[in-house]
Amino acid sequence: MANQEENKGARRGLVLLHTGDGKGKSTSAFGQALRAAGQGLQVCIVQFIKAQDQTGEAKAFQALSDHVEFHVKGSGFTWQQKNKDEVIRVARQAFDFAREKIMSGRYDMVVLDELTYLLTYGMVDEAEVLDLIRNRPAGLHLVITGRDAGE
Repeated sequence: MANQEENKGARRGLVLLHTGDGKGKSTSAFGQALRAAGQGLQVCIVQFIKAQDQTGEAKAFQALSDHVEFHVKGSGFTWQQKNKDEVIRVARQAFDFAREKIMSGRYDMVVLDELTYLLTYGMVDEAEVLDLIRNRPAGLHLVITGRDAGE
């Protein structure tokens, strides 16, 4: 696992946050993933809210499976579900899965689609997300999407 000491002197990847009330956050992140894959980079996309893997974006990225892993880890629109404990358990598993992917060192870019919802609804602790951002492998580009991102 990479840590900050090992990362000294290495080229630092970017952290990009797409947030706001309008449309286009995920679309922008997917465009960045597509461009990275086109350059031969390894990309991992983790969707936190959507519950099906047959969306248009999932089908499109399947055609690029040599360079892109696409994982749907959500259970649907979580704020509408009645079993909050189950929603939190699924969100926690999804975040842990994403952390493993980030820290594996296998990817040049990781997209955390709709991650901010996990923070907004208290499913994942903000300090834990910030720690992951700070301690990711040096060259990893991290793209985060979702509404209501904090400072």
